[in-house]
Amino acid sequence: MSHLSERPEKPVVGVSMPHESATLHVTGTALYTDDLVHRTKDVLHAHPVQVMKAHGRITALRTEPALAVPGVVRVLTGADVPGVNDAGMKHDEPLFPDEVMFYGHAVAWVLGETLEAARLGAAAVEVELDELPSVVTLQDAIAAGSFHGARPLMLTGDVDAGFADSAHVFTGEFQFSDQEHFYLETHAALAHIDEAEQVFVQSSTQHPSETQEIVAHVLGLHSHEVTVQCLRMGGGFGGKEMQPHGFAAVAALGAKLTGRPVRLRLNRTQDLTMSGKRHGFHAQWKIGFDADGRIRALDATLTADGGWSLDLSEPVVARALCHIDNTYWIPNARIAGRIARTNKVSNTAFRGFGGPQGMLVIEDIMGRCAPLLGLDPMELRERNFYQRGQATPYGQQVAQPERISAVWQKTLDNGGIADRRGEIAAFNAAHPHTKRALAVTGIKFGISFNLTAFNQGGALVLIYKDGSVLINHGGTEMGQGLHTKMLQVAATTLGIPLHKVRLAPTRTDKVPNTSATAASAGTDLNGAAVKNACEQLRERLLQVAASQLGSNASDVRIVEGVARILGSDKELAWDDLVRTAYFQRVQLSAAGFYRTEGLHWDAKTFRGSPFKYFSYGAAAAEVEVDGFTGAYRIRRVDIVHDVGDSLSPMIDIGQVEGGFVQGAGWLTLEDMRWDATDGPHRGRLLTQAASTYKLPSFSEMPEEFNVTLLENATEEGSVYGSKAVGEPPLMLAFSVREALRQAAAAFGPGGVSVELASPATPEAVYWAIEEARAGAAPRNGHARDGVAAGGHASHAKARPDTTVLSGA
Repeated sequence: MSHLSERPEKPVVGVSMPHESATLHVTGTALYTDDLVHRTKDVLHAHPVQVMKAHGRITALRTEPALAVPGVVRVLTGADVPGVNDAGMKHDEPLFPDEVMFYGHAVAWVLGETLEAARLGAAAVEVELDELPSVVTLQDAIAAGSFHGARPLMLTGDVDAGFADSAHVFTGEFQFSDQEHFYLETHAALAHIDEAEQVFVQSSTQHPSETQEIVAHVLGLHSHEVTVQCLRMGGGFGGKEMQPHGFAAVAALGAKLTGRPVRLRLNRTQDLTMSGKRHGFHAQWKIGFDADGRIRALDATLTADGGWSLDLSEPVVARALCHIDNTYWIPNARIAGRIARTNKVSNTAFRGFGGPQGMLVIEDIMGRCAPLLGLDPMELRERNFYQRGQATPYGQQVAQPERISAVWQKTLDNGGIADRRGEIAAFNAAHPHTKRALAVTGIKFGISFNLTAFNQGGALVLIYKDGSVLINHGGTEMGQGLHTKMLQVAATTLGIPLHKVRLAPTRTDKVPNTSATAASAGTDLNGAAVKNACEQLRERLLQVAASQLGSNASDVRIVEGVARILGSDKELAWDDLVRTAYFQRVQLSAAGFYRTEGLHWDAKTFRGSPFKYFSYGAAAAEVEVDGFTGAYRIRRVDIVHDVGDSLSPMIDIGQVEGGFVQGAGWLTLEDMRWDATDGPHRGRLLTQAASTYKLPSFSEMPEEFNVTLLENATEEGSVYGSKAVGEPPLMLAFSVREALRQAAAAFGPGGVSVELASPATPEAVYWAIEEARAGAAPRNGHARDGVAAGGHASHAKARPDTTVLSGA
């Protein structure tokens, strides 16, 4: 076992415990960025001047009327920026634009003594616009050739030969929806300037170092003149990886110009209309199977809706391409990616970061093609699982492929799937207007940042004379339990009780140059860095203990706060050991660092080994569908998920549950609508509140929900044998959508390939049922053995348009 993964005697990791801030959360005493306003004197409030047009060039911006509003102190415009007027890392996101690029684009910010004064001032600002043509939908962007950014191409094997060898070839098209993060806490920042002109920004950000960098370049400062702190976030899900930077920069600019603290917090409508979403995708594909239903070739083009600027669209598309295989070996593949430029908010990171979009494409293909191949969908999926020695289309060997089958079989066993399928068949035979179905899907998700440089983490650990320990690390807490795990890692490594360890807020002046808390890598990177720092301290203390106990340091162990000599009753309490070390002038602080080894990625050739390891999981979902309305309920879900040796089982199970529910929301409920008409509100987000955007609630939770963590699953080369948990569980929700497809098909004759939109709302399920009842016979083309219907995520209020895709 590797040094990094080996656990000592009586570790604190692996113990189920509540979130470190759980009590603060439920009692309302946990502080978030905006709570700090009430502890800050003379705060000014910022409000955006939004232009409600999708695209246009600003011809006049008159701020004088705002300054006449009582309580308005200043209006911030591009003329006030001393540094670079840009909020992004690609330098394509002007902080104060002279061209409106989406409906609701903020072109100036008003600072007021109260938020109401700032709001009234923003309403008084006069903006004249020369309107320009706009591209709102992904289809329109594709038709117009409106693209930006890189166009990666992933190649493996001989695609043409693979199709020639295929007994069955199907072609298809599939478009699916974007998704709103809808974190509980909206974007927020609070900035002030100290007596040394140091800029200090409290920000709800997943990437404090990059927020620091953007604030510095907007203000024309160096990074050492800016400090960013993140106490905690009320949710992030990727939406606070890149997009907080501009808001923090506005607050900092206001503070710099007025000398007073500035608070910026978006209300829910502003957050929904100004911040990016998960990328909606369009996929066009062609797939070949041999006579036994094994994939021989795949040719696909994935198009992401990037919005008006690049943000993180390039790496999102790259990860989508890297995950289109999911758990299936595809020996011959040609997968192209591209980013559509539309006049909408700039889409950004969202839990899974393109992985869910790529995996959804192949799962939709498998669900559609199974009936045409005369195979049960579960059987088709199993036949194509990776085996040992096989590599992904981008050239990385799939380690531990046996875990794909292990989590799958464990799910079947735990869920009693064989017996329940018989019960479902009997139920369906007896109920002509209600049908049930059960689907099982698996996941393989790569862990690491696609950009190799981001795979590093840092920590600073301090031991005080009284034996108490304070840890700082570069990760941020958004409710996912990262801080809880870091406390457990530190206590385990030092060999002390958990109550001895406290964690400080994440700050750029304690741990510099950190990566975003993203890519599910927060625990791997920061945990290994914390462990590294604690190991340095422990080695120093072991030398001190050895001198006090009359032994060699190699014979001393620190367990549960006591240093002991192996095979002896001699011992030294932790507090006494630390005090002795202080008087011996032993350094009691250490900076830890970790870089993920074994990664290689060539973005130009789209080849390499970008991931440290893969996380695996499987889910079985049973649904019941009403044939009159398409309404449905999730009766039961069984999940088996691979988190290695869990650092904190209660936290991990919560993450699996939460990820699954969020994925089910994306796939079945969250129907984002934009005004694509030629009317005055073209480009407007129509679903801009919880009243019009349906989020998962208790009523959508499975009636029975069973989550099991895979046992005996140590991950070599990862901190204490654990694996990442944040993103992978979201894709387990594919099982719900596939179950809905199968339930809809049950209303029609056997062997029918049913089209199902995504999100699979009750309306979409109803139209799928109608297709099934009609026999869903292909309306054109023919394959050697069948055709695949075309999936289409329509936002029409009537029946969705159908794209018919013929087999070749």
